[in-house]
Amino acid sequence: MAVDDLIRHSASRRQVLKSLAGGAAAVGTFLSAQTSANGKSSEKRPSETEDPRQADAPSKFERQGMIYRRLGRTGLHISEIALGGSPLPDESLLRRLIDRGVNYVDLSDSYENGNAERKMGRLWKDIGRDKIHVHTRFHLPRNFSEQSIIASVEGSLRRLAVDSIDILGIHGVENPDHVTDERILGAFEKLRGQGKFRFRGLTCHVNQHAVIPKAVESGLYDMVQVGYNVFDIQETDKNVKTYSDYLGESGIAKLIDLAHSRDVGVTAMKVLKVGGRRQNLAGAVSEGISLHQAMIKWALGNAKISAVVIEIMNTAEMDEDLAAAGGRLSREERRRLHTHVSARAGDYCHFCGLCQGACRQGIRTADLSRALVYAESYGKSDRAKAAVIAATARIPVTVCRNCGACEQACPYGLAVRRRTGRAAALARA
Repeated sequence: MAVDDLIRHSASRRQVLKSLAGGAAAVGTFLSAQTSANGKSSEKRPSETEDPRQADAPSKFERQGMIYRRLGRTGLHISEIALGGSPLPDESLLRRLIDRGVNYVDLSDSYENGNAERKMGRLWKDIGRDKIHVHTRFHLPRNFSEQSIIASVEGSLRRLAVDSIDILGIHGVENPDHVTDERILGAFEKLRGQGKFRFRGLTCHVNQHAVIPKAVESGLYDMVQVGYNVFDIQETDKNVKTYSDYLGESGIAKLIDLAHSRDVGVTAMKVLKVGGRRQNLAGAVSEGISLHQAMIKWALGNAKISAVVIEIMNTAEMDEDLAAAGGRLSREERRRLHTHVSARAGDYCHFCGLCQGACRQGIRTADLSRALVYAESYGKSDRAKAAVIAATARIPVTVCRNCGACEQACPYGLAVRRRTGRAAALARA
């Protein structure tokens, strides 16, 4: 669905949610229609999926209870449960995760003020480089240059205590022009010429619909990381009279399809969207059903995704999340997901960025919404406050004219102005 279509359909959002509220009985069709581009079910056992372009390199294999998936044209096989580094767990738990098959860690130069990279460097020195693949990234400050990017990457390598890494990426690309910016490409080429990384990647939090296609079609990037979770459902209950999908057309599945068609690897972030802090498992486990596990299984049901990148901070989370590897959604898990999504979708931001683009005052509404998630869903109050300060440094929320253009642009009918106000209050807390 095109951006114009997203905006045009935003008025239908509340009716969709109303229909969903009474639709729990239709669970038999919920999620079961998720399909890959060839029309076959994407909920396959590892042995059933092979990449026809590389018969000698299966897209999946199993080893000691962990499933490993091919990361596009990199040829790397990474654990389908991957570890996010914001923050990394303590080194003891990190070692246990690796012993249980996790072989991919997602980092950035800013995570824990660089201490996440230092922690990984100490572990690498102890266990060896062959046990784990690392994707670390650099940020793009306002006045970045080729030289500043190179200096940032060299800082990451020093903290990691290595001469090279598997994947070097750009953190949080929002402007599609940055994908082919000569300063960035120049830095990549010089660093690659010096043997400091093998593959090129990026992550995208806002404006994915513009950034990811340009990155894929440029042919310059070997992998991308996108936000993808159960709120991006792309199928419909035929009995619900609404537009083309069940909750709203996020379009993320189409971006994943595009990347896969060009053999660009895809990892998924923001997979666990449970109200309250991620660490609070009591509200997410009921009658033997873990909502966290169901969400992981749903995302991995898309065979075009190589891994879900999640934060694991304690033994309970490790046991719960790793148990989802290679799993398939049960009927009861589908029902629980249906109930969860229909109850919470009315206040869930997809970070598509359309509200931000529509704001006539230039308020960073999507950035503020992300800060709100840090505070309300992840319990990261300090990070949320810093994100609000950064988002309002040039244009304060007080310039809002209350015109409502942001809410008219939102395809999901969110109360953008109310969310923006809640986020702005975090800086005063």
